[in-house]
Amino acid sequence: MTQTSQKKLAVVALGGNALILDNQRKTIPDQFDAVKENMKHVADMIQDGWTVVVTHGNGPQVGFILRRSELSLHELHPVPLDYCGADTQGAIGYMIQKALRNEFKRRAMDLEAVTVVTQVEVDSQDPAFLNPTKPIGSFLDEETARKRMADGQTFVEDAGRGWRQVVPSPKPMRIVEVDAIKSLISDGFIVVAVGGGGIPVVEKEDGDLRGIEAVIDKDYASGLLANLIDADLLVISTAVERVAINFKKPNQEWLSQMTVAEAERYIQEGHFAPGSMLPKIQAIITFLKSGGKKALITDPPNIARALRGETGTWIIP
Repeated sequence: MTQTSQKKLAVVALGGNALILDNQRKTIPDQFDAVKENMKHVADMIQDGWTVVVTHGNGPQVGFILRRSELSLHELHPVPLDYCGADTQGAIGYMIQKALRNEFKRRAMDLEAVTVVTQVEVDSQDPAFLNPTKPIGSFLDEETARKRMADGQTFVEDAGRGWRQVVPSPKPMRIVEVDAIKSLISDGFIVVAVGGGGIPVVEKEDGDLRGIEAVIDKDYASGLLANLIDADLLVISTAVERVAINFKKPNQEWLSQMTVAEAERYIQEGHFAPGSMLPKIQAIITFLKSGGKKALITDPPNIARALRGETGTWIIP
């Protein structure tokens, strides 16, 4: 492998639900099939001259671990949420590494992928701890969700798609392993990092790190990472080819480009649903206001077309 300092650098954020195609395809082999398909599009970017850092969500996968833990409490210890994040970083990172390695081999590309189990520091006084908002786990029907709420969990209806558990979602402040990530990029590796937004940790008075029960939004963490490594582009992949205003209304309009000011106006007008498109737009605004160059929202199959300017929604400062 060769160093990649002269190549264009992109952070590509894959949603956790991109690995779960539907309710009938949730198994590990099903998830790996979805990863393989997504990695073909990432490999296309790399073959076109991009250096790519892959980030990913993990909401459904964390939900699976929590449910298994709940069902086995009569025999086994519970799994804390920060360890669920570490588990899923390793498992999903393994799937991405394997899929990319096989795709590189098919294309005769002399590259390797490596996963960094990433800790992300948050503020222990972040107001998010008083207001859980981050959806995790599978979509449930209302009856099941209300039964679990009676047991002390917090659930909300998620953009018309069902009910999901919510936990605190503090803003990321610092990526602990950022220097290691930079070194791996410089040495020519395709890096998988800040999976699930990173494992949330706080720094204690003695300087030690302590994991906490929270989930960092993966798009905010991806934007922070893109800022810290001076990426040329942040790509947030989602289920739609472009962003729309007046979504699912008679006057729906697909957007090919918007500025930060326009995006902020659309947020004020209520165009983007919480738990769906809203946090993606907010994360991109934060990325661009912190020095980011440009960002793109599209679905994985259309990334190559979007990079050619044929589709997708570009957000610029």
